[in-house]
Amino acid sequence: MSEELVTFFKALADKNRLKIVGLLVERSYSVEELSELLQLKPPTVSHHLAKLVEAGLVKSHAESYYNVYQLDQSMLEAKTRTMFSQQELASVASEVDADAYDKKVIKDYSRRDGSLKTLPSQRKKLEAILRYVVRAFDVGKRYSEKQVNEILAGYHEDTATLRRELVGFGLMQREGGGGEYWRI
Repeated sequence: MSEELVTFFKALADKNRLKIVGLLVERSYSVEELSELLQLKPPTVSHHLAKLVEAGLVKSHAESYYNVYQLDQSMLEAKTRTMFSQQELASVASEVDADAYDKKVIKDYSRRDGSLKTLPSQRKKLEAILRYVVRAFDVGKRYSEKQVNEILAGYHEDTATLRRELVGFGLMQREGGGGEYWRI
Protein backbone atom coordinates (compact mmCIF):
# COMPACT_ATOMS: atom_id res chain seq x y z
CA MET A 1 0.00 0.00 0.00
CA SER A 2 2.82 2.44 0.70
CA GLU A 3 3.91 2.34 -2.96
CA GLU A 4 0.37 3.24 -3.99
CA LEU A 5 0.42 6.20 -1.59
CA VAL A 6 3.79 7.36 -2.94
CA THR A 7 2.54 7.12 -6.54
CA PHE A 8 -0.62 9.01 -5.60
CA PHE A 9 1.25 11.84 -3.89
CA LYS A 10 3.90 12.05 -6.61
CA ALA A 11 1.14 12.41 -9.17
CA LEU A 12 -0.25 15.39 -7.28
CA ALA A 13 3.12 16.88 -6.36
CA ASP A 14 3.35 18.99 -9.49
CA LYS A 15 1.49 22.26 -10.01
CA ASN A 16 0.71 21.49 -13.67
CA ARG A 17 -0.76 18.11 -12.74
CA LEU A 18 -2.85 19.80 -10.06
CA LYS A 19 -4.07 22.29 -12.70
CA ILE A 20 -4.96 19.39 -15.00
CA VAL A 21 -6.94 17.70 -12.23
CA GLY A 22 -8.66 21.01 -11.52
CA LEU A 23 -9.62 21.40 -15.15
CA LEU A 24 -10.78 17.78 -15.45
CA VAL A 25 -13.13 18.26 -12.50
CA GLU A 26 -15.18 20.53 -14.76
CA ARG A 27 -15.16 18.45 -17.97
CA SER A 28 -13.13 16.17 -20.25
CA TYR A 29 -10.26 17.53 -22.37
CA SER A 30 -7.93 16.33 -25.10
CA VAL A 31 -4.15 16.73 -24.87
CA GLU A 32 -4.30 19.56 -27.41
CA GLU A 33 -6.94 21.47 -25.45
CA LEU A 34 -5.02 21.09 -22.20
CA SER A 35 -1.84 22.12 -23.99
CA GLU A 36 -3.42 25.41 -25.05
CA LEU A 37 -5.06 26.07 -21.69
CA LEU A 38 -1.86 25.45 -19.73
CA GLN A 39 0.48 26.84 -22.41
CA LEU A 40 2.56 23.66 -22.35
CA LYS A 41 3.78 21.52 -25.24
CA PRO A 42 1.56 18.48 -25.99
CA PRO A 43 4.32 15.96 -25.05
CA THR A 44 4.63 17.66 -21.63
CA VAL A 45 0.87 17.45 -21.10
CA SER A 46 0.93 13.79 -22.19
CA HIS A 47 3.68 13.10 -19.64
CA HIS A 48 1.62 14.69 -16.86
CA LEU A 49 -1.50 12.80 -17.92
CA ALA A 50 0.44 9.51 -17.91
CA LYS A 51 1.40 10.13 -14.27
CA LEU A 52 -2.21 10.87 -13.36
CA VAL A 53 -3.41 7.75 -15.21
CA GLU A 54 -0.78 5.66 -13.40
CA ALA A 55 -2.06 6.97 -10.06
CA GLY A 56 -5.61 6.03 -11.07
CA LEU A 57 -6.89 9.59 -11.00
CA VAL A 58 -7.53 10.06 -14.70
CA LYS A 59 -8.86 7.80 -17.43
CA SER A 60 -9.07 8.27 -21.16
CA HIS A 61 -11.21 7.19 -24.07
CA ALA A 62 -10.97 7.71 -27.82
CA GLU A 63 -13.18 10.26 -29.59
CA SER A 64 -12.53 10.49 -33.33
CA TYR A 65 -8.81 11.14 -33.71
CA TYR A 66 -8.24 12.25 -30.13
CA ASN A 67 -7.81 10.67 -26.74
CA VAL A 68 -10.02 12.50 -24.28
CA TYR A 69 -9.12 12.55 -20.62
CA GLN A 70 -11.44 12.80 -17.67
CA LEU A 71 -11.11 12.70 -13.93
CA ASP A 72 -12.08 9.32 -12.53
CA GLN A 73 -14.22 10.72 -9.73
CA SER A 74 -15.34 7.34 -8.37
CA MET A 75 -11.74 6.08 -8.27
CA LEU A 76 -10.61 9.27 -6.55
CA GLU A 77 -13.31 8.86 -3.89
CA ALA A 78 -12.52 5.17 -3.41
CA LYS A 79 -8.77 5.83 -3.16
CA THR A 80 -9.34 8.62 -0.69
CA ARG A 81 -11.48 6.37 1.51
CA THR A 82 -9.02 3.48 1.52
CA MET A 83 -5.66 5.24 1.32
CA PHE A 84 -6.43 7.80 3.99
CA SER A 85 -8.01 5.44 6.47
CA GLN A 86 -6.28 5.36 9.83
CA GLN A 87 -5.35 1.70 9.35
CA GLU A 88 -3.74 2.25 5.94
CA LEU A 89 -1.78 5.31 7.02
CA ALA A 90 -0.56 3.44 10.10
CA SER A 91 0.59 0.54 7.91
CA VAL A 92 2.91 2.91 6.04
CA ALA A 93 4.79 3.52 9.28
CA SER A 94 4.96 -0.19 10.11
CA GLU A 95 8.51 -0.43 8.74
CA VAL A 96 9.72 2.18 11.22
CA ASP A 97 11.35 0.94 14.43
CA ALA A 98 8.92 2.38 16.96
CA ASP A 99 11.38 1.70 19.77
CA ALA A 100 14.35 3.49 18.17
CA TYR A 101 14.00 6.57 20.37
CA ASP A 102 13.70 4.48 23.55
CA LYS A 103 16.73 2.41 22.55
CA LYS A 104 18.82 5.54 22.02
CA VAL A 105 17.78 7.07 25.35
CA ILE A 106 18.43 3.80 27.21
CA LYS A 107 21.85 3.51 25.58
CA ASP A 108 22.69 7.10 26.54
CA TYR A 109 21.54 6.78 30.15
CA SER A 110 22.48 3.22 31.11
CA ARG A 111 25.66 1.40 31.97
CA ARG A 112 26.71 -1.99 30.62
CA ASP A 113 25.08 -3.75 33.59
CA GLY A 114 21.72 -2.09 32.81
CA SER A 115 21.79 0.33 35.73
CA LEU A 116 21.17 4.00 35.08
CA LYS A 117 23.90 6.63 35.18
CA THR A 118 21.34 9.30 36.03
CA LEU A 119 17.64 10.01 35.67
CA PRO A 120 16.83 12.29 32.74
CA SER A 121 15.20 15.61 33.54
CA GLN A 122 13.44 15.85 30.16
CA ARG A 123 9.99 14.30 30.34
CA LYS A 124 10.17 12.38 27.05
CA LYS A 125 13.52 10.84 27.97
CA LEU A 126 12.32 10.00 31.47
CA GLU A 127 9.28 8.30 29.97
CA ALA A 128 11.55 6.17 27.75
CA ILE A 129 13.63 5.19 30.79
CA LEU A 130 10.49 4.30 32.74
CA ARG A 131 9.27 2.06 29.91
CA TYR A 132 12.66 0.32 30.17
CA VAL A 133 12.53 -0.04 33.96
CA VAL A 134 8.92 -1.24 34.14
CA ARG A 135 9.84 -4.34 32.12
CA ALA A 136 11.44 -5.69 35.31
CA PHE A 137 7.93 -6.20 36.73
CA ASP A 138 5.49 -8.91 35.68
CA VAL A 139 2.08 -7.75 34.46
CA GLY A 140 -0.63 -8.49 37.00
CA LYS A 141 1.75 -9.58 39.78
CA ARG A 142 1.50 -7.60 43.02
CA TYR A 143 4.64 -6.35 44.72
CA SER A 144 5.19 -4.89 48.17
CA GLU A 145 6.91 -1.53 48.38
CA LYS A 146 9.99 -3.31 49.70
CA GLN A 147 10.07 -5.64 46.67
CA VAL A 148 9.59 -2.69 44.31
CA ASN A 149 12.46 -0.83 45.98
CA GLU A 150 14.74 -3.88 45.70
CA ILE A 151 14.03 -4.19 41.96
CA LEU A 152 14.38 -0.45 41.33
CA ALA A 153 17.66 -0.30 43.29
CA GLY A 154 19.18 -2.41 40.51
CA TYR A 155 18.51 0.52 38.17
CA HIS A 156 19.11 3.62 40.31
CA GLU A 157 19.57 4.56 43.95
CA ASP A 158 16.64 7.03 43.89
CA THR A 159 13.97 4.35 44.17
CA ALA A 160 11.37 6.80 45.54
CA THR A 161 11.52 8.96 42.39
CA LEU A 162 11.39 5.92 40.11
CA ARG A 163 8.42 4.51 42.05
CA ARG A 164 6.56 7.81 42.00
CA GLU A 165 7.22 8.37 38.28
CA LEU A 166 6.21 4.83 37.31
CA VAL A 167 2.86 5.45 38.98
CA GLY A 168 2.64 9.02 37.67
CA PHE A 169 3.19 7.94 34.06
CA GLY A 170 0.54 5.23 34.45
CA LEU A 171 2.96 2.33 33.98
CA MET A 172 2.28 0.98 37.49
CA GLN A 173 -0.50 1.40 40.01
CA ARG A 174 -0.43 1.37 43.76
CA GLU A 175 -2.95 0.70 46.41
CA GLY A 176 -3.13 1.76 50.02
CA GLY A 177 -0.52 4.49 50.49
CA GLY A 178 2.40 2.40 49.35
CA GLY A 179 1.01 -1.02 50.23
CA GLU A 180 0.99 -2.91 46.94
CA TYR A 181 2.24 -2.06 43.47
CA TRP A 182 1.54 -3.75 40.15
CA ARG A 183 2.41 -3.23 36.53
CA ILE A 184 -0.43 -2.25 34.24
